[in-house]
Amino acid sequence: MGISPSPSDTSRHHTLPISGMTCAACAARLEKVLKRQAGIDASVSFASESAELTLTGTASLGDALAAIGKAGFSVPQSTLELDIQGMTCAACASRIEAALSRLPGASANVNLASNTATLSIPAGTLSTADVIRVIEKTGYTAKAIENAGLTGHTPTNNRELPLFALALGCTLPFMLEMAAMFAGHGHLLTREWQLVLASVVQFIAGWRFYRGAWHALRSGGANMDVLVALGTSVAWGLSAAITLAGRHDMPMYFEASATIITLVLLGKLLEARAKRRTADAMGELLALQPRTARTERDGQLVELPISQLRHGDVVIVRHGEQVAVDGTVLDGSAAIDEALLTGEPLPVSKTAGNRVFAGTRNIEGMLRIRAEGIAGQTQLAEMLQLVRSAQNSKAPIQALADRIAAIFVPAVLGIALLTFLLTGLITRDWLTATLHAVAVLVIACPCALGLATPTAVMVGMGIGARHGLLFRNATALEHAARLTTLVMDKTGTLTTGKPAVEAIQPLTTASADSLLQLAASAEAGSEHPLAHALLGEAQARGLPLLPTEALQATPGQGILARVAGQELRIGKPEWLGSWPQAASDWTAAAASRGCTVIGMQCNGELAALFALRDTPRASSKAAVAELDSRHIHVVMLTGDLPATALAIAGELGIAEVRAGVLPAGKAAVVQELQRAGRIVGMVGDGVNDAPALASADVSFAMRSGADAALETADVTLMHSDPAHLPQALALSRATLRKIRQNLFFAFFYNVLGIPLAALGYLSPVLAGAAMALSSVSVVSNALLLRRWRPSPSIKGE
Repeated sequence: MGISPSPSDTSRHHTLPISGMTCAACAARLEKVLKRQAGIDASVSFASESAELTLTGTASLGDALAAIGKAGFSVPQSTLELDIQGMTCAACASRIEAALSRLPGASANVNLASNTATLSIPAGTLSTADVIRVIEKTGYTAKAIENAGLTGHTPTNNRELPLFALALGCTLPFMLEMAAMFAGHGHLLTREWQLVLASVVQFIAGWRFYRGAWHALRSGGANMDVLVALGTSVAWGLSAAITLAGRHDMPMYFEASATIITLVLLGKLLEARAKRRTADAMGELLALQPRTARTERDGQLVELPISQLRHGDVVIVRHGEQVAVDGTVLDGSAAIDEALLTGEPLPVSKTAGNRVFAGTRNIEGMLRIRAEGIAGQTQLAEMLQLVRSAQNSKAPIQALADRIAAIFVPAVLGIALLTFLLTGLITRDWLTATLHAVAVLVIACPCALGLATPTAVMVGMGIGARHGLLFRNATALEHAARLTTLVMDKTGTLTTGKPAVEAIQPLTTASADSLLQLAASAEAGSEHPLAHALLGEAQARGLPLLPTEALQATPGQGILARVAGQELRIGKPEWLGSWPQAASDWTAAAASRGCTVIGMQCNGELAALFALRDTPRASSKAAVAELDSRHIHVVMLTGDLPATALAIAGELGIAEVRAGVLPAGKAAVVQELQRAGRIVGMVGDGVNDAPALASADVSFAMRSGADAALETADVTLMHSDPAHLPQALALSRATLRKIRQNLFFAFFYNVLGIPLAALGYLSPVLAGAAMALSSVSVVSNALLLRRWRPSPSIKGE
């Protein structure tokens, strides 16, 4: 844990975990490198994989981290999520983000919509208290969010309601005063009472604006609080001076200062309410988390909190109850509703041996389940954490708004000063000039700019999670909306990934069963789908496996093995060398039916051919047609023979096929398409797809796929169905459309409102009302995205 030194400390001590060391020599080398740095003393332990550092003089953690990196090692990153209180606009978020990003090795993202900060820092460099102190120095308060992914987090604003009630109570008399004057009844309030009421609003209800402005200015920035505090103070101060001087011949503007503060507080209340609704977009997922479970303990059935469950416990799930753990069904049968977890609308039948997941609901039957994933280790917990992180990430389109927000408030202050000077010099009416300047100050609102993107992202991510579409971050969401080409792996993506043996062609006097027995025995240790097909067929025929020796695999080609004294070579036709014409004809005929053909050599001679067919998924053809209608060009990628690939592609309506591609070549195909100017997505589910997934502009993986593919992919389809691909693209486009609308509203509002205020077409009161409603309108527009539903034509079957 890092130690934050006081000014009197002469040395600072840190213990940093080190990754990348493979032996004691690595530790010795790193220790020498660190000790060569001025002011750094180090002791590096290979056993504990850590470095004890003592920093003196001007040496900093940044120097140590840089030296560790140059030596070829790294300090693992740890992530801290914080609840931030006191932010009022995009400028606040930018200032906190800048302060956190200046920490050694830190990467920060501050989300105004959720009032959170996500900080990635080298482990061991800073404590949570250190980080909170940095935030407090910028004028805000913070606290760590524990188990954010499991409990959720919504913005809180409980202190605003009493302040608004006080402001409203003191402002209503001014409204009555104006109504009475319009009705010809004269003044209801003396100037002294107006001073008292306006002062309560200005300095009690509105104190938060002064506090926020002071902290912003003290840290070298400016935010919305500066604009509101300055504008209302000018209106109140001018009116107070007139009142105290007894100048009854001059107008006062107490109602303007009070009304502006009241309207801005109302806007903040409405904004907070809308932001809570935005954060609640994943509320249905949070509601899925069961709190207790019935489990068998010592022969008794007891109900325990989830936190007390252990791996291996037997959990009972009765009719109507939620599944509390991830696990395997031991016995019983049930229909499980997985809709809110996978997006699959129909119940799924579960019997002994099937997997079930926490958060799903038993709608019929009863199950006994062996617990394998509990509490924070379930698929639901993983989903919630992924969605939480994604909602707090930034989309690239937000960069423009961030740059403008950074200079927005200083620019508005300059425009207000210029308005005051020009209006006063031209009209010689300095009271009017003051009101115009006040209107400029209070109508400008950086809040809308800061909320435009994150609110839409939060809603879009939550909607996606409810439909089984998990976006890793906002960048993936934005890039998915711009795809022009989608590369789809055949096996396991467009097809079920469970091929079956359709035909066996013996090429020797041996029987088909004996040849299958040899091939299945050799493939027993392989995880390839074609190997599973051979094993499944041998099992169906009741053929026992034979002992296998000297197994060697060539990825993408085949295997070598010794089985029952025979040297076997099993794999692709081209890998096995030249074939007799009869074998080639049989292979071509099988390929034309969409079969994949593999051959087997025994002791150097071709002994058998196996035709295996992988059935296309039921929804693949409709998904391809839907993608085509959305102007997404689909490319099928496979290692199969061209004839086999073309047969499957023709059945699914895919025009472009890349066949015979080895695993190492899949990424090259993606890069080739990118060089042609296309924005390329990649869909896969296997380990061999991971390099191509990493190369694509945005990558999609089936939840049923390999861990390597899931870890690499930008988007995970919880229900392994190609029909969810058009859904993911449709949702990403709808979200990007909302972001663009919000940014347009935010820019248009300020571009139009500031000149109108400067020219005197907006009174300070109207300007304050417009400012209060601007951010509310942006958040409300983002909430309209909650109406999104998948098109009926692209729902999975």
